[in-house]
Parts: sequence; structure tokens; C-alpha cells
Amino acid sequence: MSEENGVLDMDLSSGIAAFEAKHFGTATSLLGPLADDGHPEAQYRMAIMAQNGLGMVENELLAFKYMKSAAEAGMGLAQHGLGFMYMQGECVEKNAEKAIEWFLKAADQGFLGAMTTIGMMYREGNGVERDEEKAREWFRKAGFDDM
Repeated sequence: MSEENGVLDMDLSSGIAAFEAKHFGTATSLLGPLADDGHPEAQYRMAIMAQNGLGMVENELLAFKYMKSAAEAGMGLAQHGLGFMYMQGECVEKNAEKAIEWFLKAADQGFLGAMTTIGMMYREGNGVERDEEKAREWFRKAGFDDM
């Protein structure tokens, strides 16, 4: 491992630790440059902080940019988060079709929360045609037998 990668890994680890400890100012200063350089783990956490005004002024455009970048890089948690942004109309215009698209990508990676959300969308007809059988199928995939 090169020295540069070691510093990068240390900054990422330290930034994640600061985020988890709710030291958002420190997390922002460590993760911000990494997020700008395209690191999905940093982008995801920066999106959460920007969306909620943690360690920085709330910034929906920045939150969406980082969440979308991390999701496009294949991070399942970010795909799930982006799905919620589209489903709720948070940081981006509400779009149920895009929401289901991102939830499906997260579900493909085994995210049970995404599977459950897809089931609820089918049960309620939210962004998809209401289909109780598909809803039950998604709930079963998520590990629920009797929803």
C-alpha cells in the first residue's frame, strides 16, 4: 500500500468514526475532500449530513449529488437512500418510477429494507400498479411470511 493510500484510508476511517460518534464538523472536514474525489462511503455520509444540516448548513442539492454519486457507484445503502429521496420528494422532485428503480438495485444487493419498501409500494400502488401478490412476494423475499 502506498503512503498516499494509507493517508486516504486513515482519513476515511477517521471520518466515518467521527460521523458515527456524531462529531459532524470533524466528519465533514475529513470526508468532504474524499467525497469530492469520488469515494462512495464518504459521499453517502456527506449526503446524510448535507440533507440534515449536520456539521454544515442544510444543502439539498449537495445531498442529492453525493447520494446519487454513491448510488451510481454501486453502494446499496446509497441506492436505498436515493430511492427514498425520490419516493418522498426530498432533495429532488418526487418520482415514484425512479424510486422503484433505485430500490430494485438495492434489493438486488440483498437490502431487506429496500425489499420491504418495494412490497409496500406494490401494496399501496405507489409508483407501480397495485398488486397484492407482488407485494407478498417482496415481503417474503425480505423474510416476512405473513404480511
